Amino acid sequence: MAHVELSLSEVFPPAAGTPPEHESDALGRWSSTVSHADEPCLLIDALTRVVAVSAAGCELLCLGAPDDVIGLPLLDGGLRLLDFTANRCELADQEVDKIPPLLALSSGGLARGLLRVQAATAGAPDSTVDAISTPVLADGAVAGSLTFFSEV
Repeated sequence: MAHVELSLSEVFPPAAGTPPEHESDALGRWSSTVSHADEPCLLIDALTRVVAVSAAGCELLCLGAPDDVIGLPLLDGGLRLLDFTANRCELADQEVDKIPPLLALSSGGLARGLLRVQAATAGAPDSTVDAISTPVLADGAVAGSLTFFSEV
């Protein structure tokens, strides 16, 4: 299993020349980083809408193109989660709230877990991914979550 370490010590002020819409909130500051990342990662807001996702994240999570899911609720944007039973049923609602990106929002702390993602193409194998999420804070409140994924 891949080893992931995550440490966010402080948020630096935006650099000179940063567009004003990205200066106003913590999510805006992370959005560009996530969008251009080589690693599979995802940024959602407190309402679970996708703020940014890397191309590698879209590929791993079978979401299509990043522009297709930006602004949509995470679970309405094409993410299909399955349970770990042999029947591979859709994840029950009470279990969905426990996936790392959503758990980081509700708990305000780090969250880690495995997800089984349904393949976009019929007949293709499903993916199992390790997800580690951290809440993104703005003015002391949880404004969203940042998640990094690794294929298992």
